[in-house]
Order: sequence, then structure tokens, then C-alpha cells
Amino acid sequence: MSWLGLDLGTSGVKALLLGRGGAVVAEASAPLDVARPCPGWSEQAPADWIAATRIVLSDLARRADLGDVRGIGLSGQMHGAVLLDAGGRVLRPAILWNDTRAHREAAELDARAIFRAQTGNIVFPGFTAPKLLWVARHEPGTFDSVDKVLLPKDYLRFWLTGEHISDMSDASGTAWLDVGARDWSAELLAASGMSPAQMPALAEGSARAGRLRAALADETGLPAGIPVAGGGGDNAASACGIGAVGTGGFASLGTSGVLFAATERFRPNADSAVHAFCHALPGAWHQMGVILSAADALAWWGRVTGLTPQALTEEAGTHKAPGGPLFLPYLSGERTPHNDAAIRGQFLHLSHGDDRPALTRAVLDGVAFAFRDSLDALRGAGTDLTRVMAIGGGAASRLWLQTLATATGLTLDLPGAGEHGAALGAARLGLCAAEGADPLEICTPPPVADTIAPDPALLGAYAAQLGRYRTAYTLLKGFST
Repeated sequence: MSWLGLDLGTSGVKALLLGRGGAVVAEASAPLDVARPCPGWSEQAPADWIAATRIVLSDLARRADLGDVRGIGLSGQMHGAVLLDAGGRVLRPAILWNDTRAHREAAELDARAIFRAQTGNIVFPGFTAPKLLWVARHEPGTFDSVDKVLLPKDYLRFWLTGEHISDMSDASGTAWLDVGARDWSAELLAASGMSPAQMPALAEGSARAGRLRAALADETGLPAGIPVAGGGGDNAASACGIGAVGTGGFASLGTSGVLFAATERFRPNADSAVHAFCHALPGAWHQMGVILSAADALAWWGRVTGLTPQALTEEAGTHKAPGGPLFLPYLSGERTPHNDAAIRGQFLHLSHGDDRPALTRAVLDGVAFAFRDSLDALRGAGTDLTRVMAIGGGAASRLWLQTLATATGLTLDLPGAGEHGAALGAARLGLCAAEGADPLEICTPPPVADTIAPDPALLGAYAAQLGRYRTAYTLLKGFST
């Protein structure tokens, strides 16, 4: 008996089989590319998501018996706009979470008090609602043909089940959900030219939300009719994997950077640019500070230098006091706390003595200072984190984790070996939907394998460099406007 988690990320699709007792039976992944046809644009073809999912399922089937799977859970990148016509055909490439083309439309919607009042959030350019307003103005023929709008993971659900369903955590990032009421808002939809009929149905993340189609059972070897859970947006699903479901939080050094805090109630503070969303579990919410380029900033530096991120961090050496070059990690704008789609990244304070390792350390520092900005924003929104789990691809670098701990003052706990991210959270939600299990009993934290505390000898140097970083942002902001 096992349960399948599918996580549709920006850089790839990951699949995980969860066995009895919570053990991971098998994992598989397949890469995805992002198209950037214009500056500030970020798109993917939903057909590529399906192709990648077929690859990971085929890979899993070679290593485990998919006929034993009892339920499926879904996780995915948030905010993406998948537009379907009345026949269920995709009308255009999906516009992704880090696409900033709709910044004018976002500002226009955000200026209407009803959006912050009902969603508890700024209408960020990456959210779904401004994307549809952009499509209406720039691709009116496409907009007129839209029958349904789905989020990325929910397009996978449509392929798996034939159903149009989303969950509350993912729907929170559309700017169409009344987050406190956990339901679509007809007023918010109308304000961006949409209707409730164009929205998927809503389900809690641990509830049943469709069943596997017989045709896909024949293709994949999965049992026909097994339930598919509502699932969650990638960060809410990661919280289910790491056990941040009632209290606690995590710092994710993924493509984007996330500082996540589970909350016992809906606690909005839109002015802080902190996200206040539904959790993937019933009756729960969370807050997040979101950085658009975290590990993605190091990946960019790797493309420039021709080295892998791992090679760069190994070359950078040991943790040491900052004070040389500065890096502002705003490669595709920024969310928390700046809500600035136009600002871009920058190296500053360069000298003849600066080499590649110095610039790599500046990239690591810059992302860490962006986390510090998010931490201060969360504190302004009433959440005071002092200790969190560290997850994401960037968490493989001990140097980066030590940098992050010292720059933020946070104590970072490292989970034991194994998968603890969104794919595991999705599988756990699939288990809950299939077996009727209590998600609070299933979504437990892993054992702590190691702890990284701030380096007291370097706190003063990092505080001084943080001041320079924030001054540089102010100067860059003036330049960009």
C-alpha cells in the first residue's frame, strides 16, 4: 500500500511514493524549461508538464508497483494562469508566478480597496487576477475564449481526473479568493472581468477532489478511481512535508525564497507585503515572506560564470565577515517587502581585488539579506520567528545556511536525511484523502539532524553590511524609477 505525491515545480516535476509508516518508497523527477519571450515574461507549455509527469510515472513504475497506490496528492507552483476553452483545450502558454508583465494591471486592481479587504494581500503582479486583465487587454480573442482558469497543479488534476477543482491554499494566490471565508469572491472576479463559472470548484487540501480516469489507469498502471486530494500550493504542501501545520515555520532556499509561518487564524497585514493565505489543512492559515530569486540568483551566477552552483559555493570557501561587494538579488523584481516589479539585480562596490569567490559570497549574502527583509516584514505583521527548518536546493550548501543564519539571526534546524518538501507533503495529503486520516497526525515534523546558529563573532559585520544593502536598495529604487 502506498500513496503518490506529484509536485509540479518551475524547474521540474517530482514524484514520490509514500509507504506504510511514512517511509519513502521511491522518487523520480523530470526537468522543465522556462520560456522568456520578452523581458519580464515567464511562460511554460502545460503540455510539457504532462509529458514530464508521464516520464516520472514511467520511472516510478520501473522501481515500484503502482498498482498498490491508494491515493494521489498534488502540489505545484502557484499563481500560474492556465487558460482553457470550452473543449478543455489550452489557449496559450501558461503565464507563471514570476512573470511581471501585468504590473500595471496589478497596481490598478490593488488600488481598489476591496481587494486587500477580502484577500488580505497586495495584488502582486505575479498573482493570477492581473494576468487575466492583461490578457483581456492585449489578447482579447484569447480572453473571449476562456471557459476555465486553472492553476498549474490543477491542470495536472484535470488531466488525471477530468475535473476542474482547486484547493484553498493555491487559490489564495489568485487575488480572487476571500481568504478569511475560504471561498471565491464574485465581487473580486467581476472587478477583473471574470465570473464564478470560470473558476474551478474548491476543496480542502486533505479532502477528495476527483478520481483517476480509467484511461490513465490503463496507461500508467495506477488503479482506476483512486482519489486525488485537493493538495496544496508548493509552500503549503512543503509545510505539510516538514510538519509546519499548526505552529512553526521554515526557510526555503528554492528557486524563489520563502520564509513561512503557520498561523492559527487568518492574520492579514497587506501593507507589509507579507502573504496571508489559507493553509492546505482545514481551518488553518499561514503567512509568508516571498523572495522572487533565491537559489535562482545563484543559478543565474552559475550560468554567467559557467560553473554549477555547487562548484561556486565550494570555491567560495568558509563563512567570513562581509564587507566587500554587494549583490541585490532582484533579477525579476521583488515581492516582500518591496512589491516592486520594475527593480532589477545589481552588483555594487566592486574593486580590482574582487574575484569570483568574492562575488559568489556577495550573491549568498544578498539573498540572505532579502530573507532578513522578509523576516522584519513578518515581525511587522505580528509573527516573530526565531527558529525554523531549512529546506530547498540551496540548503545543501553549509556555507549558505551559515550565511543565512548570521544575516537573519535565525536558528536553522536541518531535517534528517530524506525528502521533506512539497512532494512528500502532497503524498501525505493524498494519504489523508484516501484513508480519512487526520492530517495533523500525518503531517508531523522530521527529526532534526543538525542545527546551525548565527555566528556571534560575525553579527556586527553582517549588521553593518545589511545597512549598506538597504541603502543600496534605496539608491537603486531611485534609479529604477
